[in-house]
Amino acid sequence: MTHIHDQAMNYVYQQVLQRLLSFFSRAERTALQLLIQRLGVAAGGMDRIGDYKVLAVQCGSRDSCYTLALLRAAQLTIASRAPATFQLRVATLRLNGMSQLALDNIHRSYSALFVYDDPRVEVLMVDNREVLPFDHQAPVSSAGREANRTNMLMIGHRRAVDGPLDLWDDGYLATAEFHGQIARWNNGVDAWVSGDSPRRQKRFIEGLKRAAAKAGFETSNRYEADYGGLFMLLDELGCDCYQAFYADYGQETWRPADQFEACRRTTYIDIHDVLVSHLEERWPLLTEFLGFKADELAAHLGENQQVSVAVSAYLRGLHACYIQGGTYETGVAHYLQRALVLMRRNQLPECLYERAEEVYGNPANLAGQRARAAEEAQQCFGLNETQWVCLLFAPFVEQGAALERFLRQCHPGMLVALPELHRAMQGHPVAEQILQWMVDVSGLPVSLIGTLYRMGPSVAQSHSMTPPDSDASMPVQASDEMPVCREWSAGR
Repeated sequence: MTHIHDQAMNYVYQQVLQRLLSFFSRAERTALQLLIQRLGVAAGGMDRIGDYKVLAVQCGSRDSCYTLALLRAAQLTIASRAPATFQLRVATLRLNGMSQLALDNIHRSYSALFVYDDPRVEVLMVDNREVLPFDHQAPVSSAGREANRTNMLMIGHRRAVDGPLDLWDDGYLATAEFHGQIARWNNGVDAWVSGDSPRRQKRFIEGLKRAAAKAGFETSNRYEADYGGLFMLLDELGCDCYQAFYADYGQETWRPADQFEACRRTTYIDIHDVLVSHLEERWPLLTEFLGFKADELAAHLGENQQVSVAVSAYLRGLHACYIQGGTYETGVAHYLQRALVLMRRNQLPECLYERAEEVYGNPANLAGQRARAAEEAQQCFGLNETQWVCLLFAPFVEQGAALERFLRQCHPGMLVALPELHRAMQGHPVAEQILQWMVDVSGLPVSLIGTLYRMGPSVAQSHSMTPPDSDASMPVQASDEMPVCREWSAGR
């Protein structure tokens, strides 16, 4: 019965491969052969490819789905020619802002590539540091949502109040830690394969170093400024990138603990140079075969994958209103203006400009848009507008250096309690009403506010890698230039 079953499954895999290859252009068929050669060399020869395991990270973006399709084609092509092929591990990190559209894109691509029932493929996701089978219908666990929210707040509060609006640096730490741990799980993997561009890789490593500085780490410049240096950089940071925040607070360990190797053997294989760069050639494979669905406006207006366009514009508006002394409308308009400049630079269809200006450039829509974005931000990240504004001011770090400014601007009635607030953050007993106000306004427990209070300025604040209003801080073309850890907006 097993032999008959194996024959039937091999027939199915052959049919999947034939249909997949029917969507490949001549350039993509050439890329496939180059990929197979590169994997064979990395494995030490095609006669050893059956003992080789490859990691691909899947986030539901256009590029990650495309890269997975190419890897699956390589796996099935080798299987049709040789006694064995390489093992494949595909893994997804679950964070609070990941959209259902992105999860559905992952599921549709897995189904089209027939990976769910293939014993040569591990299909995984990580939720709150626990490795689980992938389930596109499962929401982030309540513990995971709270951990993600707290991590975002702790890293976000380490920003300079007058610096760039880099509230999402926790994603660099979470994503880097995820790569390091999923590469060690269940006997580990031999190689991590990615098709990200050199510029995207450089931006990710820079963002990770900036976030690490906020988390209390000093990183060296001994390693490559691309993914080739990621694992060595992670070894420098250690197994817990958030340890400086939670030493006395407690945090989940990676689980199941007994299934992680002590040493990682993973190398990085860069395949960006073999990929087909023109979207027109990729699109039939993505849409017709993988079932990929994109929100084109989000893809070109969004700043990162975890945060929707609406929430990004909303926070820009709040930043302009409370930090820069302007108006909410000015902040949203500036966000839209910068995005439209890049859209025109990339020669995108005129209908996208018209749609963007209708949604975010019409003053009559802004009041309703702000309310809807505030609700979305609450649902995705668990923070109300008061708590977002507190995060923008970052009033607790450096012994409350910005606390008085924050109170004068947003809570003048609490100025009389300024000495008591400092006492509370120093760990002294104060009235319960004071403690509750701190929790309500920040979204953090008082013990963690005290941790922030005792932390000095991060190294990243003195020479930020992403200055405000620079090209690097602007939304960029999602197909090639968005940081890998932040491709969280649906359908990129």
